[in-house]
Amino acid sequence: MTEPDRSSLADKIDQLFHVVRRPDREQYSHEDVARACREATGESFSTTYLWQLRTGRRDNPTKRHLEALAQFFGVPPAYFFDDEQSVKIAEELALLGALRDAGVRDVALRAITLSADGLDTISDMIDAIARREAARSGVKKED
Repeated sequence: MTEPDRSSLADKIDQLFHVVRRPDREQYSHEDVARACREATGESFSTTYLWQLRTGRRDNPTKRHLEALAQFFGVPPAYFFDDEQSVKIAEELALLGALRDAGVRDVALRAITLSADGLDTISDMIDAIARREAARSGVKKED
């Protein structure tokens, strides 16, 4: 069993900003999130405080603040408290973020009807294209 990735609170919050987006695919602003957290908790929650949490300048928020952040971003509070759950949730968020891309979603939806052999062929093609693009950019792709 591998050791779970132990990200800092700041890393976890920052990842939420990068992956969970507005319907127009833009990032939420600190003000958007802070306002929603103030409304959810009824407590003080400034944009500066959120920025400090996101950048690691502060790292000891209240449980209610973390619950408000979890509610806003649509993740369970365990995302902040349990490193093993955090890794699983982060992987799911990355997948959901990729599926928001219209091209990725279209390919995924079309692949649903393929046989196992067809999916293997598509997977091989994606690997070959990724290796070719990595070679062009000078990055070696690991198999």
